[in-house]
Amino acid sequence: MIQEIKNNYKGLFEDELLEEINQVGTFKEVPEGFELIKPGSYIKSMPLIISGVIKILREDNDGDELLLYFLEKGDTCAMTLSCCLGLHKSEIKAIAETNAKLIMVPIEKMEEWTTKYKSWRNFVFDSYHKRLIEAIETIDSIAFLKMDDRLLKYLKDKTKVTQDTIINNTHQEIAYDLHTSRVVISRLLKKLEQNGNVKLNRNNIEVLHI
Repeated sequence: MIQEIKNNYKGLFEDELLEEINQVGTFKEVPEGFELIKPGSYIKSMPLIISGVIKILREDNDGDELLLYFLEKGDTCAMTLSCCLGLHKSEIKAIAETNAKLIMVPIEKMEEWTTKYKSWRNFVFDSYHKRLIEAIETIDSIAFLKMDDRLLKYLKDKTKVTQDTIINNTHQEIAYDLHTSRVVISRLLKKLEQNGNVKLNRNNIEVLHI
């Protein structure tokens, strides 16, 4: 596991911290669609992402979901950090968007490392900042963008984090992420296809030009 850690975090963390992560962390592989965190659950460990993509969603009382942001290689989730440090129940859902490899770090180490290692403290603060900006962008898109613009942003973000122009989500799954109906998404995707932005295939969406 130490090599996986060094490949992703060498130069970011001190050698001593990398060794501690290797000693206390648990390597975990999860398949696409795996639910890592459920709303209302207590979080006992924090994920460091080695490969793959994790999506973070907010769920309302009716079970409807809204995509907040994606996590990529080298990331962690600020909301997970907050729950870990405050021993609060999770207010988000985390699902593997692709097959992913993670290192799960026990929450007992969070506060200790924040005091002990400057690199870890900077990593935590930087993670908070990035996730805050992404959450603000999500709020802005809901408040100020029309649904067709939100869909374009979603497709652009997806191709960026997965590094693939083929999107394997169904129209219904995209509708869940954007908190709208499948009918609306299907209509807008058809319009994008007519404009040459995407190609709609039987089981996927190919992004041509956004």
